[in-house]
Amino acid sequence: MKVEVRHGNVEQALRILKRKVQKEGIIRRVRELESYEKPTAKRQRIKKQNIKNVRKLQAKNTLRPKPHRRNYS
Repeated sequence: MKVEVRHGNVEQALRILKRKVQKEGIIRRVRELESYEKPTAKRQRIKKQNIKNVRKLQAKNTLRPKPHRRNYS
């Protein structure tokens, strides 16, 4: 992963790096590997993630009614 420091602005480059690392999921992966996770806890976590993803997709794909607009003219 590579981030350019432009005009000596290290703070902005650090923010960009943090955003990229978070988007890639590197921090989450490192935290998972830091300590041992029991197999049952791992299954429960993965199951919760899958349920969350399914609900998110369902919400995205459902038809929502358009907001009512009044015509005052």
